[in-house]
Amino acid sequence: MNHWSIADLVPHTGAMVLLDELLDFGTDHVACALTVREGAMFVDARSGFPAWAGIELMAQAIAVWNGCTARTQGEDVRVGFLLGTRSYRCTAVSFPIGAKLRVLAERSFNDPEGMAAFNCSIEHGHTLAQARLTVFSPPDAAALLSPDHPLLEPGHSS
Repeated sequence: MNHWSIADLVPHTGAMVLLDELLDFGTDHVACALTVREGAMFVDARSGFPAWAGIELMAQAIAVWNGCTARTQGEDVRVGFLLGTRSYRCTAVSFPIGAKLRVLAERSFNDPEGMAAFNCSIEHGHTLAQARLTVFSPPDAAALLSPDHPLLEPGHSS
C-alpha cells in the first residue's frame, strides 16, 4: 500500500482535514484514524469531538477512499458531495480528547457517473457510530458547478 498523507488524498485543506492517517485501503474499503486533540476543528476542550460531527469523519474517510482510488489510477483527486445519511446511530454524546478513533467505510454500491453508497463506522475499542452515506463524485465537478450548467439556469425545473 502506498503511504500518502491524508492531505494528498482529499480536496479539503488546513483545519478541515480532520483525519490523521490512512490505515488500510482496498477496492471497496478504507480505514483511517484520528486522535481527538484539543484545539482541532469541532473539538471542545471540555467535551471533546461532538458525536454529530462523526458524519463528517465518515464522509472524509470516503473522500480518502476516492483519493486513493484516483491516485492508484494516476488521476487527480476529485471533489465529492455528501448527498445523504441514513440511520446515523452513535452510542456516545462525544468522542473524548485523546481517543484514537478508527473510521471505516465500505462501498456497497456505485455507478459509473460517480454515485456511491458506503456503510461507515467509527470505532474506539468497539463500534461507537454507524451510518450509511450516499455520495456523488462527478467526473467533472467544475462543469457541474459552472453557472452555465443547465441545472443552474434560472427557471430550470426538474
